[in-house]
Order: sequence, then structure tokens, then C-alpha cells
Amino acid sequence: MESLDAQIDRDEVEIHALILRILALRQPVANDLRFLATALRLITDLERIGDEAVNIGERTVKRDGGAHQLVDGELTSMAAAALNMLHDALDAFVRWDDEVADPVLRCDDGVDQGCAAIMSAMTAHMSEHPGEVLAGLRVIRVAKYLERIADHATNVAEEVIFMVRADDVRHGRWQSLAGPRHR
Repeated sequence: MESLDAQIDRDEVEIHALILRILALRQPVANDLRFLATALRLITDLERIGDEAVNIGERTVKRDGGAHQLVDGELTSMAAAALNMLHDALDAFVRWDDEVADPVLRCDDGVDQGCAAIMSAMTAHMSEHPGEVLAGLRVIRVAKYLERIADHATNVAEEVIFMVRADDVRHGRWQSLAGPRHR
């Protein structure tokens, strides 16, 4: 896991340096400049997603106790939702497609609710089974890491929307925008 994390860190630094070199030497304008500025911000989110994935891997190696079995379906659902959000957000970035990025913003609340439900279930389980506290805490951490991955995917989608149509939809502002292109 550490070698993967180190590779992700190296890639982030390399991409950052490459973007800065392009900005300095090519002096891009308009779409190219927006693309590079967005990519510069996205690499931080992608590096953090890599960190969260490593954290999940470290926590799921130990599957002792019955805590994880209580919420296995919910964790699987959260992981699938976070992965779909990330896939769609990155696809939107590559395609310059704000229509693909828009639905990602609406998915984040569901992942947040799943995380809260898992935390509640684990808290109750640990109260009733004190010997499972460590296993329960690992489950809670994994749920929190998945929630953070969904947050980073949301950040990517927000940046794509800004890149494509210059709308700042961060911090839930997408909910208050009106018009045919804003759902």
C-alpha cells in the first residue's frame, strides 16, 4: 500500500510541475487555460482520493468480529456510489461535459446519509458489544473515508461545471441556481 501511495504522491508532483511548465512556456488562453487551471485543482483531490483508498485498504485487512457484517451491504452501497461519482466526475472532465457532472452533485447527500447510518449502527453495536469496539471503529473509519471520496468526487464535478460554463456551484450553490441548464 505504501508504494502505491508514494506513486500517487509522485504523480501529483509531476503533473503539478508539468501544468506549471505549460502555463509558463505556452501561455494558454481561454479553454486551454480553464482546462489547465481545473487540472491543477483536480490533482489535489485525486491525490487525496488515493490517500483515502490506501486508508480503506489498511482498515479492511482485518475483518475480525461481526461489526462489519452488520453494515456490509451499506458499505458496499456507499463504495459503489462513491466510485460511480468519481467515474462520472472524471468522465465529465475528460469530455468537458457539464451534463455528466451535474448529477454527481446530487449523489453526495446519499453517501453522507449512508455514512451517518453506519456510524449510528456501529455506535449502537459497540455499546452492546464492548469487545467489538476496535472492529466497530475500523468500520466507522472506512465509512468516513468513503464519504470523503464522494466529497472529493463532488469537488471534481464542481470544477468541471466551472470549467465548462463558468458557474461557481461550490458549497451547494448549484441548488439555488435557476435556468434550463441547472437542475
